[in-house]
Amino acid sequence: MSLSESKLAELAVRIKQWGVELGFAELRVADIDLSAQEAGLQAWLDAGMHGEMDYMASHGMKRARPDELVPGTVRVICARMNYLPKDVAGGGAKAATATDAATVGDWRAAEAARLADPGAAVISVYARGRDYHKVLRARLQQLADRIRAECGEFGYRVFTDSAPVMELPLAQKAGLGWRGKHTLLINRDGGSLFFMGEILVDIPLPVDEPVGAHCGGCDACITACPTQAILGPGRLDARRCISYLTIESKSAIPVELRPLIGNRVYGCDDCQSVCPWNKFAQRAVLPDFDERHGLGSASMVELFAWSEEEFNRKMEGSPIRRIGHVSWLRNLAVGMGNAAAAGVKGDAAIVAALLSRRAHESELVREHVEWALACHE
Repeated sequence: MSLSESKLAELAVRIKQWGVELGFAELRVADIDLSAQEAGLQAWLDAGMHGEMDYMASHGMKRARPDELVPGTVRVICARMNYLPKDVAGGGAKAATATDAATVGDWRAAEAARLADPGAAVISVYARGRDYHKVLRARLQQLADRIRAECGEFGYRVFTDSAPVMELPLAQKAGLGWRGKHTLLINRDGGSLFFMGEILVDIPLPVDEPVGAHCGGCDACITACPTQAILGPGRLDARRCISYLTIESKSAIPVELRPLIGNRVYGCDDCQSVCPWNKFAQRAVLPDFDERHGLGSASMVELFAWSEEEFNRKMEGSPIRRIGHVSWLRNLAVGMGNAAAAGVKGDAAIVAALLSRRAHESELVREHVEWALACHE
């Protein structure tokens, strides 16, 4: 495809408009030069901070070279989509009506209350609805189809956290936000509660300018991390991160880290909930991210009772399903063990639930159950 600079500029404007029509909050364009990221990526991998996430190392530096992943790529269309469910209290006033903004309160306060309830199963806000991989990928494909209809055939590939692409640095280059000290992307108008996706294209669209960082001297995310996984600004040891431990790791959770996890049974939002910029967190515009199956209000005892069949059925189309029933029970057992130190030691319902899984076929589940029961003695 051969287009003049003016036509390419017009196309970029239309792509951004089409993206908003498809439910994205914002789209911007980046070039593909990530050479400045390679040394940091290699050092992180060499230090083993990726833990069991072998896929982080399996592609080597191809992760920082989009044109090696998809030959012919010259630009990356970076998109973000808000995910704060309408069911969760709070949300930025920009995403709500004036009345709604005045009455729903602060989502961060609601999440803090859940964390303070020793029997509550705290699931990361992003995971309470449909699997974002499927939602964003489908919407990005629709966007690619619209570009094709406008311009004819072109080379592209759609990604949503599904291939060796350094999406955070690309999004930062495109100006979707800046990397916070917790390593997540922060947007001035939307905080950090958004998903990201990309379309690698062979169209030389005009690139957008990055934005400056606005964390200043704030280190709230570093201080708030329950396991001190954030070693310093921009330095995350995934092996200590609760999201890694409860989602990515398939092994036993290190005993010394279990008490620090509290009742966080799938992921962790602490570094985001304390971030001042998340007072601007925006509501999801798509119903896909509405809470399902009471995941924002369920107790650990309730979820621990789900059979494998029930887990698979209820979590169909959810990002949670990919961890499997065994890891689900492992995480819940740790949470129920920690309830003992949170003021409900020896709680009859929790102990009975744990005893019901004491003879589980999985050694991993049995070990975590025994540890949790010991906490209640």
